[in-house]
Amino acid sequence: MKKIIAIIFSILFASFSANAEIGVNVGVSGQVGLFAASGSETTAGLAAHKDKRTEHGEAAWGSIFIEKSIGDRLLVGIDYVPAALESETTETAKSDMRTDGANTRTTSTNKVQIDFEDLTTFYLGLNLTENLYAKAGIVRVDVITNEKLETGSTYGNTDLDGMMLGVGYNKTMDSGIFLRVEGNYMDFDSQSLTASSGEANKIELSQLHGVSGKVSIGKSF
Repeated sequence: MKKIIAIIFSILFASFSANAEIGVNVGVSGQVGLFAASGSETTAGLAAHKDKRTEHGEAAWGSIFIEKSIGDRLLVGIDYVPAALESETTETAKSDMRTDGANTRTTSTNKVQIDFEDLTTFYLGLNLTENLYAKAGIVRVDVITNEKLETGSTYGNTDLDGMMLGVGYNKTMDSGIFLRVEGNYMDFDSQSLTASSGEANKIELSQLHGVSGKVSIGKSF
């Protein structure tokens, strides 16, 4: 994923260097958001059960972007987050009945932490007025799971695809410097992972969505 992003940015910047009047916007952004996630964990074996859970969390991140204007109303762009978004570590303690006939229970603690890497948005923007605009796009992020399970198994890594919608206000100075404030909504597709052990333990992400506020500064060429 990182190589693809690097190639895209290299091509766009090469085009910009070759012709300084091609309608290119480049800039950086800061963003804060509130997200909600719903999922479940299914445990197989003698103590088979399914636990469901919903969590809410806040996040803040920075990104870089580059856009190409198409006429006076449209633009296409790519926004890339170079740093990983790290979740908090979740600990779950489970008590299981021993199968040796001693009528005792054993307690195990599982720890899970997730990194969201290479968050990338490909979008299309539409200028509604001189300053107001709307945008829509597709979002992709790599999900790196860092777990410590008592069984010794792992869930591996995956990626998530989603969509985004946004509206914003843009102010461009005579120098070509512009400032933007923007509100976005993101919604990711569901995903499931099966444990690497022989048991069919599985975790499922049924919903991940959120809203964010974004401030950008950049320059138009």
